Amino acid sequence: MLDVRDITIIGGGPTGLFGAFYAGMRGASCRIIDTLPELGGQLTALYPEKYIYDVAGFPKILAKDLVKGLAEQALQFGAQVLLNQEVTGLTREAVEGEAMFVLDTPSGRHGTRTLLVAAGIGPFAPRRLGLTDEAQWLGHGLYDRVVHPEAFRGKRVLIVGGGDSAFDWAANLHGVAASVLQIHRSANFKAHTATVQQVQALSAARAMELRTFWEVQALHGAGSVEAATLVNTRTKALERVETDAVLALLGFISRLGAVASWGLAIEKDELLVNSAMETKRPGIYAAGDIVAYPGKLKLIATAVAEAAVAVNGAVKFIHPEAKFAPGHSSAMEHLFTQPAQPK
Repeated sequence: MLDVRDITIIGGGPTGLFGAFYAGMRGASCRIIDTLPELGGQLTALYPEKYIYDVAGFPKILAKDLVKGLAEQALQFGAQVLLNQEVTGLTREAVEGEAMFVLDTPSGRHGTRTLLVAAGIGPFAPRRLGLTDEAQWLGHGLYDRVVHPEAFRGKRVLIVGGGDSAFDWAANLHGVAASVLQIHRSANFKAHTATVQQVQALSAARAMELRTFWEVQALHGAGSVEAATLVNTRTKALERVETDAVLALLGFISRLGAVASWGLAIEKDELLVNSAMETKRPGIYAAGDIVAYPGKLKLIATAVAEAAVAVNGAVKFIHPEAKFAPGHSSAMEHLFTQPAQPK
């Protein structure tokens, strides 16, 4: 028999977790489906030990601690969680006389009255350095993420990249690593200005080194990385530097996967939504980094707000007589003293 939920959320990151909490507040049954083995999305998979500074109420909080709180908040109403599952198909069917969506996953078929796509950047893969022998170094001195900063204590670290992750770890590994050298192929950075200025100040004080117009041409070592050959993108000059670890923090290549075939409006691999977080297809909503609309900001703070708006729209879709806005949680104390819904 098909298990039917009011709202199925695709994506178990901060957006999806808050969406599950809000679904519980609205009395809607919910499930979360995620391709990753743990809840938390990119925060768990890529940045568990990274501090986040722009979440309301927390001057700073480790990503893993934020995920722990979000999960505790989200699952108190008994949402079903399906991990290591990618949605491979979507159909619209009549189930016992009721029209609904049916999702295909490796674990089976799942019915849902509405969908909330909160898949972040979608299934993603790290960008690579482009070396012909790159695969042999992965995990042997070459890494595309930092999960345990202590693994780099006392090591000579070479960081490649000019985005948030590269600059964040250049700053955060200062005082942990024996030395930090950060290189980028140009002088144009995509990181937050405050972090760039922090790294530039550390470099000026010779606490680390930041170089622009340099790339990695080759890696060297016996079984593990021991050195790297760098090439200047302007002069083509070569330089060999001794290093124990290379962090290739170059961002990620994402794809929409099966979502791209669902008849939604898509622009630059992002789902177009209106102010109610509705996609082009009735009953399907989206929130977080995967959506685009005028004035969009890709922040956790805005993503969780979008999730609340989307869930309210989904509840209104299921129950046209319901109010779009439910009121404030301070007036709903009874909801948080009830036993959880069965899974």
